[in-house]
Amino acid sequence: MFKCSIKNSVLGEKILGKEFLNLASETQLSGLELLQKTDLMNDQIVALKVNGEVWDLSRLLPSEATVEVVTAGSTAGLEVLRHSAAHILAQAVLELYPEVQVTIGPVIENGFYYDFLAPFSFNPQNLEQIEGKMQEIIARDLPIERMEWSREKAIAYFNKIGQPFKAKIIEDLDPQDILSVYQQGDFMDLCRGPHVPSTGKVGQGFKLTKVSGSYWRGDAKGQPLQRIYGLAFNTTQALEEHLHYVQEAERRDHRKVGQAMELFHFQPIAPGSVFWHPEGWTLYRLLQEYVRQKVSSAGYQEVNTPQLVSNELWQASGHASKYSDNMFSFEQAGRHLSLKPMNCPCHVQIFNQGLKSYKELPLRLAEFGSCMRKEASGALSGLMRVYSFTQDDGHIFCRPQQIFDEMQAFCRLLYEMYQDFGLQDVTVYLATRPKERFGSDEVWDQAEQALSQGMQALGIDYELCPGDGAFYGPKIEFRFTDCLKRPWTLGTLQVDFVLPTRLEATYVDEQGQTQHPVMLHRAILGSFERFMGILLEHYDGRLPFWLAPTQGVVTSISEKTQAYGKSLVDLLVSKGFRIKSDFRNEKLGYKIREHTLRKVPCILVVGEKEQERSQVMLRCGSAQKALTFPELEQILSQAQEKKVILTI
Repeated sequence: MFKCSIKNSVLGEKILGKEFLNLASETQLSGLELLQKTDLMNDQIVALKVNGEVWDLSRLLPSEATVEVVTAGSTAGLEVLRHSAAHILAQAVLELYPEVQVTIGPVIENGFYYDFLAPFSFNPQNLEQIEGKMQEIIARDLPIERMEWSREKAIAYFNKIGQPFKAKIIEDLDPQDILSVYQQGDFMDLCRGPHVPSTGKVGQGFKLTKVSGSYWRGDAKGQPLQRIYGLAFNTTQALEEHLHYVQEAERRDHRKVGQAMELFHFQPIAPGSVFWHPEGWTLYRLLQEYVRQKVSSAGYQEVNTPQLVSNELWQASGHASKYSDNMFSFEQAGRHLSLKPMNCPCHVQIFNQGLKSYKELPLRLAEFGSCMRKEASGALSGLMRVYSFTQDDGHIFCRPQQIFDEMQAFCRLLYEMYQDFGLQDVTVYLATRPKERFGSDEVWDQAEQALSQGMQALGIDYELCPGDGAFYGPKIEFRFTDCLKRPWTLGTLQVDFVLPTRLEATYVDEQGQTQHPVMLHRAILGSFERFMGILLEHYDGRLPFWLAPTQGVVTSISEKTQAYGKSLVDLLVSKGFRIKSDFRNEKLGYKIREHTLRKVPCILVVGEKEQERSQVMLRCGSAQKALTFPELEQILSQAQEKKVILTI
């Protein structure tokens, strides 16, 4: 990365390590010309950041600018590359099928899509042909040029070539907007850009994946369209790696793993809700009891609040105006009631019972809060997104000077718990004030400074997420990246000066004056349902030994050793292990395979030889080992105490 300060269009300074180079030019330079003159141009550079905004290389630089290179493998560079891939898709479709009308083609996570109006349905054979044509266009290495047109010229042009959707987009734009049109060969498209310098820069790290239905501008009453999706990366290796992760994610889907382990199921009679089977509920209770022990040791008092609450509370808290579309509400006996979508306003009601002194703060309340949120039916996704869920929720009522200590204690507890679950790759983000919010700027300044200064003092590196805070306060997000490189937001900590004021929560300070407490909203796992789904996919169902619903199965080779096997089961159960028996009259290989598919950590086989030697054959994965009872207990106890996956 380099920075160049262009002054008065004639003098620039390149800073690269300790090397300084003076650059003089009589004319204004484009980004490409600047790179060429400074001898920095290479195949990986696809755009420039000019004063923080990504620009095409062909654009003329302003007289004064801070410039950074954007490479194809960077986050900004991938977005540019994917945007250009969408244009190449549209060009390929029009070259193959001139009768098709194009609409919009934005960048999405890992790729792009483009919506088309076609007189036929795209099929897999069409996608193969389109992908081949895209490869041709990339091989032509067509220059991609940006032009600025008048509104009238652009509307006339797109109507003339039979692309009325583009003309309609222009008609609806603000007349003050600058209209940019991009050309690559004979193809022209309305677009804000930026794009790579030429089609060849897109390379071969792309793939069309599927076709789905869509609507013009997302309106179900609008014109039905067809959407072609594609992936795009800066190298074929990166594409292949992503495809591998996609395939692996499909194989690890928690719904498939949960079915194999007989944990839970879903069915239409209870949409967005979980039917927990005995094994699944065992896992659920293990998580709950673990969290209960941890938060109790950290000074939290467990509470429970109603699920059905008058809308008066949601109006007073501000949630009615922000969350009403996601709330299940109805009228009963002339009152407007809602199923609670979150627990925080109810915890304030507990705080408000009785006069509180500053000596009682901080007050830490925790709840396994059952909530209901009205998600769009298409957004429901197994355990990951449901209507009905339970959070490991908590709220800390404290004084402003206590925020740092509480923040420090929370972070210590969170990282300790994540370590127990084997969650290593955690990134921290600070989400700041959104546009739609409650509270004054001074209050938000205070809350954001409390979080940022607290993290700096704790030595926690973090990234900013501007505008992603809650409507009542900024928040820290702890995102875990799983083995498939997918980020999941788990824990959160929010500093809230607003809700205690709106809901009239107060305490009496040392001078006898009434003050509003600060409210810290915090969660560590998030919802139990979603967290279990994440764990199942991350571990492919092979959970750490302490979390396995059934930790082992004892099975005998013949009836002669069943009594011996039962004594082993009784012994291990008495030691606190979750052990079951399988003495069915089935072949040993059949039983081993069945329990292996159910992800049972270990299978304990007893035969006549093991009985004679007072041993047991421990099978763990493909490994096996003959052990005495004390040796077996030691191995299992170590895995339990260290909270690791059982191995031998």
